[in-house]
Amino acid sequence: MMKRIAVAGVAQGVSQLVQGSMMLGLDKIEYSMELLDAYVSIGGNTIDSGHIYGPNSAGAIGAWLEERGNRDQIVLIGKGAHPYEQSRMTKTIIASDLAESLERMKTDYLDIYMLHRDDPNVHVGYILEGLNDQLAAGRCRSLGASNWSVARIREANAYAAKNGMTGFSNSSPNLSLSKPNEPRWAGCVSTSAEDEAWHKESQLPVLSWSSQSGGFFTDRFSPEIVSDADMVRVQYNSDNWERKRRAAVLGEKYGVTANHIALAYVLNQDFPVAAIIGPNQPSELYDSAKALSVELSAEERNWLNLITEAQPA
Repeated sequence: MMKRIAVAGVAQGVSQLVQGSMMLGLDKIEYSMELLDAYVSIGGNTIDSGHIYGPNSAGAIGAWLEERGNRDQIVLIGKGAHPYEQSRMTKTIIASDLAESLERMKTDYLDIYMLHRDDPNVHVGYILEGLNDQLAAGRCRSLGASNWSVARIREANAYAAKNGMTGFSNSSPNLSLSKPNEPRWAGCVSTSAEDEAWHKESQLPVLSWSSQSGGFFTDRFSPEIVSDADMVRVQYNSDNWERKRRAAVLGEKYGVTANHIALAYVLNQDFPVAAIIGPNQPSELYDSAKALSVELSAEERNWLNLITEAQPA
């Protein structure tokens, strides 16, 4: 059984590896079912989806759930109110994005409903009212914030506590060993050291996206390989190359690759973390699972993250 983290409102907990869904599709349903079956076979129980990913991806999840008859065993994450080209942070859109996601995935509830981006111009009280309406209607069981700042999450949860409402039970930023030069996509949030200190203090779970930095820690990327403009723009800097070198050193110690160490770094924080991963084949999924057995000490994590210079014994 894969380790699970506790998330308020989710009775069965969230498995430490969360299956992404952007690669799934009704137009490739056999492939999609094979990948989801492989994910469950290693003990995974949580699938991440988003309204912006479209009906093709969500439809494949729905078809698989219907075919396997396992809806009660799976934790479904849905994300809504993505701004697209302009703000969509309204109660109507919060409700309609959720309703469409339910229809696409052939279910009557999401285990976790996240807001895919924040709009700091909208008062947290108004947003929480819209989300709590969905909880009361039974369309979701837990609330999450994807790409929200810690400051706004704290503001929202304080407001919820003061006004007898349910706040956010988890946050979904980018948490990874590499530190991006700039957001990969507009409005994305990556954790800072201060953010991670707050999560350690509060123990609010993190469901991290791009935990493996888009493959930065694999052999596909080196300073000489500059064909991927987005990777160069986001990940290429001297500190990240040093993190990758150190990950390879620890990989030799544990008998795994630098990519496994990068994922283990995310999973071995001092607060609950699950990593959303995007394997395109079962073989990639099985490979990522090797990171689950790697237990990194605080000293090793600090060395990987360039906080300390002396290599741990």
